[in-house]
Amino acid sequence: MPKKNLPIPPPVAVPGPDPAAPRGVRERGLSPWLGGRSAAVVTAPDNRLDAAWLALSEPPGGGPSMSTVVGACMDWWTHLAGSPSKQVTLWQSAARHWARWMGLSLGAPVDTGAEALPQDKRFADPQWHTPPYLQLAQGFLLCERWWAEATTQVPGVNRHHEDMVNFGARQLLDMVAPSNFVSTNPVVQRRTVAECGMNLVRGAGHALEDGTRAALNLPPAGAENFVVGKNVAVTKGSVILRNRLIELIQYAPSTPTTHPEPVLIVPAWIMKYYILDLSPHNSLVKYLVDQGFTVFAISWKNPDAGDRDLGLDDYHRLGVMEALRAIGRVMPGARTHALGYCLGGTLLAMSAAALGRDRSAALKSVTLLAAQTDFTEPGELSLFIDEGQVSHLEAQMQRLGYLDKRQMSATFQMLRSSDLIWSYRLYNYLLGQRQPPSDLMAWNADGTRLPARMHSEYLRELFLQNALAHGRFRLEGETLNLDDIAVPVFSVGAVQDHVAPWRSVFKLNLLTDAELTFVLTAGGHNVGIVNPPGQAISSYRIGHWKPGERRLTPEEWLQGAPHHAGSWWTAWRAWLASHSGRRRAAPRTGAPAEGLKILGPAPGDYVMQR
Repeated sequence: MPKKNLPIPPPVAVPGPDPAAPRGVRERGLSPWLGGRSAAVVTAPDNRLDAAWLALSEPPGGGPSMSTVVGACMDWWTHLAGSPSKQVTLWQSAARHWARWMGLSLGAPVDTGAEALPQDKRFADPQWHTPPYLQLAQGFLLCERWWAEATTQVPGVNRHHEDMVNFGARQLLDMVAPSNFVSTNPVVQRRTVAECGMNLVRGAGHALEDGTRAALNLPPAGAENFVVGKNVAVTKGSVILRNRLIELIQYAPSTPTTHPEPVLIVPAWIMKYYILDLSPHNSLVKYLVDQGFTVFAISWKNPDAGDRDLGLDDYHRLGVMEALRAIGRVMPGARTHALGYCLGGTLLAMSAAALGRDRSAALKSVTLLAAQTDFTEPGELSLFIDEGQVSHLEAQMQRLGYLDKRQMSATFQMLRSSDLIWSYRLYNYLLGQRQPPSDLMAWNADGTRLPARMHSEYLRELFLQNALAHGRFRLEGETLNLDDIAVPVFSVGAVQDHVAPWRSVFKLNLLTDAELTFVLTAGGHNVGIVNPPGQAISSYRIGHWKPGERRLTPEEWLQGAPHHAGSWWTAWRAWLASHSGRRRAAPRTGAPAEGLKILGPAPGDYVMQR
């Protein structure tokens, strides 16, 4: 069967940095940490002053680079100004929307108005369908629809710039939605009258508390109810390995016998590992242990400025490979079911390709949860990733040595501003009601930093260059090809995932000849994965592909994959069991004779780092 990756060009000798060269000599367009990873184009100017100025002149936080925003707006505006046909279309659309709004104001049937998107619940209350609130809501929705037309399909506009302008217009409109203000929101007015304004008094207190917590870099209100090691991340286990980057946890068996193949969990280091070991009722770790699997999990260190030079090579070598070697000492001869989540899944795919290329028998199967290997369609996160914005981030990271967790949090909040910013403000500050805290909310607030070198490599080589999918990514000096993955793969995407869109996750099907099972689960990037059995609204679709069969497009797969009620966990457990041997006595914890002593109880020390 032919390879799906692009042909790998003949190797080109690229000299390393010349110690005698001027300090300002570097590669054009490459991260200062990449060295000889790509073909070098030498430039003379010293860029340290430029980096310092860029870091200080751009606004802090998770927003896009101002230079990129200005460039996108100018691209859109100049092409719109030069397109009379688009202008005529927009004038006609504005006239139609105005006529519809006036018709509603004069008593036309409500069903002639604009409808909100299915996920938009801002105008769900029945009072929004009565005057004058009907006119407010419809005016906003019609304006929203017009701006969507105005910022898309403008001839000549760069697609990335078009997406940015469209996204920016939605952000600005969300700020002025009538649901955000006491004077225009009937739900808030009704609550204010009923409570004699006490909801606003409580809301002011909530706003003050949230502002204080943000200023002091404290977790949000309610997160203190979920303490790591006490009521989250409580599955019994022991730390058996610690290096400068990971702690390896081995969980205690809860059944007298276990499958001979262990499970290794490789979480994303963007957040803490215990997303997969939350409360006992929704812990994937506990679920696996109770199903008779021996489970190991990596807990990543929260890096600081001293870890600025840690790169993807280090995460592979000190993370996945060191963990597999340790498992081999605890369970000699066992082949491992490896699971990777999000960025941890991308890393695991790299490691699996390297192991397959080297004919290693360390892995029995690979499971990838919401993990991208092809970044041509990474979703709205790509709005924050282009050459200018990566340079902006690199300038900040050069100064700090890492990407601060608050920058990532701000970025993800912007991607879902309607839910995470404005709906939060409505409920907490205007209605005066705190949303019940949850373990997932507490975990989401427990962020981590990212080493400067790793994050630069990730953004440039994976997002901007898509080097992994094109067979050009080098791990520890060796080129990777995902077609070298030689074990069965179980891949999971989530319908509403805004971080790793499921159609992007699905593209692994085009990059490897391995036997592949793809699952599409309901929910988003986190809720779709943390999806234990027993939830009434859970559902998933599942389909299998074997080598030699025709590859399907995402739409073809969606039409043919059967729909199942319940959690995808049960389907995955059955798949794991079908690729595992008969149970036998549970293994020991650690391997003292092999240098793997018990270093302490789970969840360990690294997860406690702030």
